[in-house]
Amino acid sequence: MSYLKKMEYEIVLKDSFWVIRNCSKCGRKTYFKNTRKFRVNTNGNKLDVWLIYQCEECKNTLNISIYERAKISFIPKEEYQCFLNNDEQFAEIHGKNMQLFRKNKATIDFEKVNYDFIKLNETMEYGDFDEQIVIAINNPYQLKIRPEKQIAEILGVSRSQVKKLLEKGEMKLKTKLPQFLSVSVNVEKFPKTD
Repeated sequence: MSYLKKMEYEIVLKDSFWVIRNCSKCGRKTYFKNTRKFRVNTNGNKLDVWLIYQCEECKNTLNISIYERAKISFIPKEEYQCFLNNDEQFAEIHGKNMQLFRKNKATIDFEKVNYDFIKLNETMEYGDFDEQIVIAINNPYQLKIRPEKQIAEILGVSRSQVKKLLEKGEMKLKTKLPQFLSVSVNVEKFPKTD
């Protein structure tokens, strides 16, 4: 009796995104990192909230807008309190929010992204078919990581091994989207899975 092993993974960020931007003090493009602090400004019943980023060289700041001219009543009290208290975990969550950076037209440096894979699920099916391993990788941040690099990191092999298996047709990419990758491999051709 043969088996089909399905493994589901998700890419998770270890740190906030880094921003590449011209720094007015340095006079050139530099890297800005998350300070894990917020700037809150109220004017009557209107509220502005920014996530503060800082040039890693000169400490010049960059404000990433979270709320602009929002009604204070619009923001949940717990969230508002997190802004006022400079809640570091809350700042880290915002520092990983791709939509926030798109809204602010901030350029993320994908080369400095520090990520990891977490296994979400593993299942085995038994039956009369070729022994196969199917790996599904969810990429919710749409990080620009080559498929063969993702597969190699999960399987603990070299990228060149994965490339050869793909070229020979012994490993097949089923889905290749920015946010999702699925690959299958015949176990006889590639028995290493952990």
